[in-house]
Amino acid sequence: MSDFQFQDMLPLGKDETPYRLLTKEGVSTFEAAGRTFLQVEPEALTLLTREAMRDISHLLRPGHLQQLNNILQDPEASSNDKFVALELLKNANIAAGGVLPSCQDTGTAIVMGKKGQYVLTRGGDEAAISRGVFDTYLTSNLRYSQMAPLDMYKEVNTGNNLPAQIELYATDGDAYKFLFMAKGGGSANKSYLFQETKAVLNPQSLLAFLEQKIRSLGTAACPPYHLAIVVGGTSAEFALKTAKYASARYLDTLPASGNALGRGFRDVELEQEVLKLTQRTGIGAQFGGKYFCHDVRVIRLPRHGASCPVAIAVSCSADRQALGKITRDGVFLEALETDPAKYLPETKDADLSGDVVKLDLNRPMSDLRAELSRYPIKTRLSLSGSLVVARDIAHAKIKERLDRGEGMPQYLKDHMVYYAGPAKTPEGYASGSFGPTTAGRMDAYVDQFQAEGGSFVMLAKGNRSQAVTEACKKHGGFYLGSIGGPAARLAQDCIKKVEVLEYAELGMEAVWKIDVVDFPAFIVVDDKGNDFFANINKPSAKK
Repeated sequence: MSDFQFQDMLPLGKDETPYRLLTKEGVSTFEAAGRTFLQVEPEALTLLTREAMRDISHLLRPGHLQQLNNILQDPEASSNDKFVALELLKNANIAAGGVLPSCQDTGTAIVMGKKGQYVLTRGGDEAAISRGVFDTYLTSNLRYSQMAPLDMYKEVNTGNNLPAQIELYATDGDAYKFLFMAKGGGSANKSYLFQETKAVLNPQSLLAFLEQKIRSLGTAACPPYHLAIVVGGTSAEFALKTAKYASARYLDTLPASGNALGRGFRDVELEQEVLKLTQRTGIGAQFGGKYFCHDVRVIRLPRHGASCPVAIAVSCSADRQALGKITRDGVFLEALETDPAKYLPETKDADLSGDVVKLDLNRPMSDLRAELSRYPIKTRLSLSGSLVVARDIAHAKIKERLDRGEGMPQYLKDHMVYYAGPAKTPEGYASGSFGPTTAGRMDAYVDQFQAEGGSFVMLAKGNRSQAVTEACKKHGGFYLGSIGGPAARLAQDCIKKVEVLEYAELGMEAVWKIDVVDFPAFIVVDDKGNDFFANINKPSAKK
C-alpha cells in the first residue's frame, strides 16, 4: 500500500507575465485569527474585467506579434503566408487605436478565476465580473453574439453579449488570479474531442491520427493558429478545458516530464514534431504555404485505463486572452502590446506576392464570371465595387422564399455575396469591423441558390464541402476566400459605404449592400470543379 501524496494535476511554474497596475482602490488587508486577509471589493472585480475585455478586443501579446513578423522574415514562407501576415499586422495597428476591434466576431466572454483561501469578497463575484463584461460591450464597438433560447427553437439576441462563461475555483494563497478570453465562434467551433484507446499511444499511430485531425481543422478559424493537443484526461470535459487553456499558452510552465503520481506535462519534443507536420500540410496561413500554425502545445494527462480522450483546440489570429490578478498591492492586468507598429516592417505588397488581378464588381454577373473563369485557383484578387452581404439567418429567410415559389431576390442575382456580419459602427466610419465569417455554414444553400440564378460568386473564409465544388461546376459558380482576421483593416481601408437592403430587424444579420475598394481575396473554388483545399485535406505519404 502506497503512502498518501497529493500533487496538483497541472502544476504551473513561476508567473513571468508582465503586468500593469490598474488601481489600488477596492483592495485592502485586515488581520483575523493571527492571519492577514485580502479584502476585494466588487468594484475591483468589475474594473479588472471591464479593462481586460476591452484590451483583448483591441490588443495582442508581444509574442504573437513577433511570430507574425517572423513569417515576413522567413525565406521558406510562401508569398501567401507573407501576404496574410502583413494584413494581420496592419489590422493589429488599426485595432490598437481602440476604436475598431481586431475581429468583427467579438466573441463569448470567458473568465476563469482562482481565489486564494485568504481572499475575501462580499459575495456575488460572478455578478461583479459579468458587470465588467456588460460595461465593455455596451460602451465599445463590439458585437453582441449571445442568443437566449426562449424555447427549444426560438431565440433572441441578449443585446449585451451576456451571459459570460465564468468559472471560479478555490486555491491556496492570498491572491485572486484570472484568465480572460474572448472566444469567437470560428475558433470555438474548432474544439474537438476524440474518444480513443491505448492503441493510439505509440509514435506512428499518434502522429498519423494527429495529421488526419489537423488537416480537418481547415482555415475557417483564421490561421495561423496556436494549436493545442491534449492526450489523456480524467474526463472528456477536463481534456477539452485543458486544451483551451493550453491554446492560450496558460499552461506553458508545466513540467516537461511526468511522474508516478500522475501530473500533467508538456511533451516539448512532440510539439516540434507536430509543428513540422503542420508545415508539411501545405495549408499555410489560409491560402497555401508553411504557416498553418505559429506553434503547438502538447499536454499529456493521466487517464482511466479504459479511456483515452484526445482533445484539440486552437487560438486563432484574433488571439484574445490576458491574465489578471488582484493582490495586496492592487489590481493588475497583463500588459498587452500598445504599439504594434514596431513589428510592422517597411514591406510593400509588391515584395510579397506575384500578380494581383483587379476585379470590377460593378458589371453584369455574366461578365464577372467570365473573367474569373480565366484564372486558376489560388489567384490573388483585388475587388472593387458593390457586393451584397448575407449570412445564416438571411440565407434561411431567402430559402423560405424560394420554397414558397417567390423566386430569388434580384440583388443575389446581380452581385457577389459576402458572408459576414459587422460589429457596431463607430462615429465617423462607414462600418464597424467587418471581416468574413465561416463559409461552411452556408454550404447547404449553394446548389439551390445557384439553380435559382443567385450566389454565383461567394466570398467568405475557410474551406467548403464537396457539395459546393460540385454546385459551382454544375452552375458555373465561384467561391472566393477572404483573409480571416483583419476585420478592422477591411473596415478602415476597404469598405467605403454600407446600407441595409432587407431584413433590417435582424441587426448585423440583415442583408447589406457595401461598396469596397481593393478588397483582398483569392480564388478557392472555380467553375471547373477545382478546389484549393481538395488535395490539402489528403494525408501525406510521408510518415
